Amino acid sequence: MNQRFWDDVHEGDTLKPLAFPLTVYRLVVAAGANRDFNAIHHNSEFAKASGAPEIYANTLFLQGMWERSVREYIGLAGTIHTLSGFRMKSFNCVGDTVTVHGKVKRKWREDDRHLLEITLWSANSHGVSVGPGAMVVGLPVRG
Repeated sequence: MNQRFWDDVHEGDTLKPLAFPLTVYRLVVAAGANRDFNAIHHNSEFAKASGAPEIYANTLFLQGMWERSVREYIGLAGTIHTLSGFRMKSFNCVGDTVTVHGKVKRKWREDDRHLLEITLWSANSHGVSVGPGAMVVGLPVRG
């Protein structure tokens, strides 16, 4: 992973889209990892009975996708300060590929911090499924 520096970022820069194929295995592991044992995340019949088209990704897994995308952009020395506007608009079901997109909306300095606001959204084959939302992050400066 390369470290990104605040000096090198411009408003309007885009994050490399990051794709997450959703398999039954991945959804079950994610639900277990964040202790969300609701059957809608691992039992197809139960999910369909609740009105969903199939088992689907839970909130923490989808937020983790955003975090991973931003982390790959800012590097390990960057810091994530806030997440806002995270809204699920449609299901992200087994068989979908969820792709996280992002764009630098704002760049500023506040006291001794060098900050960015990154607009994020997730899309699948049905369109935007999560967001748009934003993360405020801090980056190191050169020198």
